[in-house]
Amino acid sequence: MILYHGSNMKIESINLAMCRPYKDFGRGFYLTDMKEQSERMAQRVARIYGGSPVLNVFEIQDGFTRIPDIVIKDFGTRTSEEWARFVMNNRNKTFGDIKDSLCNQDNKYDIVIGPVADDNMALLFRQYENEVIDFETLLKGMIYKETSSQYSFHTEKSIRLLRKVADEIE
Repeated sequence: MILYHGSNMKIESINLAMCRPYKDFGRGFYLTDMKEQSERMAQRVARIYGGSPVLNVFEIQDGFTRIPDIVIKDFGTRTSEEWARFVMNNRNKTFGDIKDSLCNQDNKYDIVIGPVADDNMALLFRQYENEVIDFETLLKGMIYKETSSQYSFHTEKSIRLLRKVADEIE
């Protein structure tokens, strides 16, 4: 299976310590199986941080989800209440129960797979927490208008499953 990571630089070696915390599925290295989505991300990152858009192309063996010692949380392709709570808990800097199965701030999952949440979620979270909107409205507002997916890798064990195969500079 081919996975893409859009950036403003070539990534030869993945360093989890360089990954930002409080992302949808926790601190990790994020990829997608959708080339166009990754190309848009590369353009966005280059616009924000400078440099040129780079599409880093990785390969992971088919059937990686069945490797016995890799713990995977797979939300599929659709939003759900479980997915929404998982994303909210991981993005929340004050969330206290990191041992909860709906949180990956402690990297209990080696790999998490699921939809991409919209970048404007912070506003939705505040509206939900302040009881301005209900959970159903929050959930509807949390997904990109187009189908999107992400694969996040959170442990060295999972990173070792990835093999760099190419760079495409746009």
